[in-house]
Amino acid sequence: MTKHIKILEHALSSIVRRRFKNLAIIVAFAFTVAALSTIIFFTDSLKTEAENILASAPDLIVQKTKGGRHDLIPIEYAEKIQIIPGVGEVTPRYWGYYYDALTKANYTLTGLMSKKSSLELINGRLPETRGETAIGAGIADIRNSEVDGELILVNSRNLGVLYKVVGVFTADSVMLTNDLVVLNNDDIIDFFDFPDGKATDIAVRVYNSSEIQNIASKVKRLFPETRPITKSELVRTYDMVFNWRSGMMIAVFSGAIIAFCIMAWDKATGISAEEKQEIGILKAIGWDTSDVLALKFWEGFIIALTSFFLGVIAGFIHVFFFDSSILAPIIKGWSVLFPDFRLTPHIDLYQLFVMGFLIITPYVASTIIPAWKTAITDPDTVMRG
Repeated sequence: MTKHIKILEHALSSIVRRRFKNLAIIVAFAFTVAALSTIIFFTDSLKTEAENILASAPDLIVQKTKGGRHDLIPIEYAEKIQIIPGVGEVTPRYWGYYYDALTKANYTLTGLMSKKSSLELINGRLPETRGETAIGAGIADIRNSEVDGELILVNSRNLGVLYKVVGVFTADSVMLTNDLVVLNNDDIIDFFDFPDGKATDIAVRVYNSSEIQNIASKVKRLFPETRPITKSELVRTYDMVFNWRSGMMIAVFSGAIIAFCIMAWDKATGISAEEKQEIGILKAIGWDTSDVLALKFWEGFIIALTSFFLGVIAGFIHVFFFDSSILAPIIKGWSVLFPDFRLTPHIDLYQLFVMGFLIITPYVASTIIPAWKTAITDPDTVMRG
């Protein structure tokens, strides 16, 4: 144990002695790790936010399609879906998208499905009668409208409609409510001029979660023109989108990754004359080859581990303290009204372990291999160059 402690002390002193070279390696190494860890932290946290959003989503959403596009669905479909064994509550939903030319922002307008809502109000209440609305914090901010204030929107007939703001709300995930406008169902129907007996889609609750896919198949057979969407399919879609965008960002940073690989390869192809001479001296004074390899292992491991931790810490701070200001617009996707929120820290230890193994191991190996080639050479030959 004493022997290995002395070797570790010598490794630390050797790193300090060549501090400028090692500092350059640590900076390049840490930057690469920071870029990768930022993408991983941000993507995993967005997935967690998406899971919070979908936690209260219906088990099954039934949409009607026409020409491959989403179309309004007849309300009477809900009555026929209701009689399918295993189906619980079936509710037609009224919602749509609205572009506000005044603020150049996109809003989501939705009718209130029930008074039992998963939305947590900051102030006020949910709309109860026509002419009332509850709005997201983002809309309240850009329209300078709070409780007892007013919200004016232009409907599908190009007429301005005045709504009284009775509540401003948030939820477990502000991504769900930031651009949301909740209205009475009758207000939504009138605003978008929906035809009588038509809804945007139908939400279905299923008693047994293992039967959701089976019921979706029955709905498809009953109404071939519909597209049943299960909650699990929504979750997979979010995962695919975020994974694709994170992969795109990794491709963007591939230049930095390639530069680091080149640096590691250059280190693996040989060591400097000064390091060779040092190894020759150590061998001449009685060090074994195993001792030299242990020394170089600790040098490489200390540099790699320090760089890895610095990079992970930098990525963590960037994502959870500075809201990932550099990568957020790219990975979240296009939107005019970005929610101003702080992500809930979510760290996948398995992913960090894999990333650390794939980054630290090659670097340590690239340090040991050339040292081994020098250590097995006659010390006198090494010192003579």
